[in-house]
Amino acid sequence: MDRQQRKVILVTDGDHIAQKVVETVARELGGRCISLSAGNPTPLRGSQMVELIKMAPHDPVIVMFDDNGDFGRGRGEQALEYVVKHPDIEVIGAIAVASNTRFVQGAIVAYSVDNHGQIVEEAVDKDGYADEELKHRIYGDTVDILNALQVQNVIGIGDIGKMEGKDSLQNGCPITRIAVQWILERSGEHDAGNGKTTSPLRPSR
Repeated sequence: MDRQQRKVILVTDGDHIAQKVVETVARELGGRCISLSAGNPTPLRGSQMVELIKMAPHDPVIVMFDDNGDFGRGRGEQALEYVVKHPDIEVIGAIAVASNTRFVQGAIVAYSVDNHGQIVEEAVDKDGYADEELKHRIYGDTVDILNALQVQNVIGIGDIGKMEGKDSLQNGCPITRIAVQWILERSGEHDAGNGKTTSPLRPSR
């Protein structure tokens, strides 16, 4: 392929709080956030997202997807599938966001960031607590499709910007930042932008 693929990180949340956090983390780590992808549900089609990704000045590009709890494959998952399968896009990782969504299959994750900012070998709940009973599944309204599409470097996280205030903008959204840093490290893009590891990126035991 002659044209270079754009490097993209997927985030399965798109509410107003998540948008502000993702924008902040992208800016701090030297990436770009597609702010227009935020919304409940996702307001853009996959084709529109790809065009915006291509317009971003540099990588990595962080894009948000949200089904707003719609049953089945909602607008967020439809757009996510389009982006993942597009030949001009290289998805280098995804942040699977936990919520209280019911009747979903969930996404299997090997690692999560808990609400203490530790990388753990478990899934976490909405508040960022690791729980063995989750059996490595993140339950959220836009995560089911991640495993089916074989997205690499998927990491679980609680509700972005929340988690009992531990990921708030006032606290510097450290948990979301660690999740993005983990993806950059695992994908070989850790030197991108001005991001530097400030928290442990190895699983705690």
